[in-house]
Order: sequence, then C-alpha cells, then structure tokens
Amino acid sequence: MEPRKTVARSIKERLANIVSYGTHRITNAVAEGINSKIMSIKRWVGGFRNIGNFQIATFFHCGGLDLLYPRSSRMAPNTSR
Repeated sequence: MEPRKTVARSIKERLANIVSYGTHRITNAVAEGINSKIMSIKRWVGGFRNIGNFQIATFFHCGGLDLLYPRSSRMAPNTSR
C-alpha cells in the first residue's frame, strides 16, 4: 500500500504541471536538451579563463554552424543579375 501512497503524493504535488501539459501540450524537453549539450561542452573543454569564451563556444556548438561553407555578406555570390 505504501508505494501507492507515494505515487498519489507525487501526483498531488505535480497536479498543476500535469494539467498544464494536458492543456498546452508543451514540455521543457527542448530546454533540457540544450542544457545537456551545454554541459557536455563544458566537460569537453575542461574550463575557460573567462565567461566570454565559454559563451562563444556554446553559441558556436549550439548554433549549427557549417565550417565547410562559411557564408558572409561580402562573399555571397551576386544573384541580382
């Protein structure tokens, strides 16, 4: 009987979140995925000397940049001909 009481307590504590999901169909899965990626970047690099470098690395890895085909406004082909 105790496991059922534990489940009932958990549902009671989280009832607002359960109803919110049923109403809006929105979760924080995307945010958790991004956070996981950022934490793996943090472990992979072994630390930064300043927060700016960490932000740049995070934006670089989470931004979906393609290093094989860099595009800038100066190098873009002229397609208005």
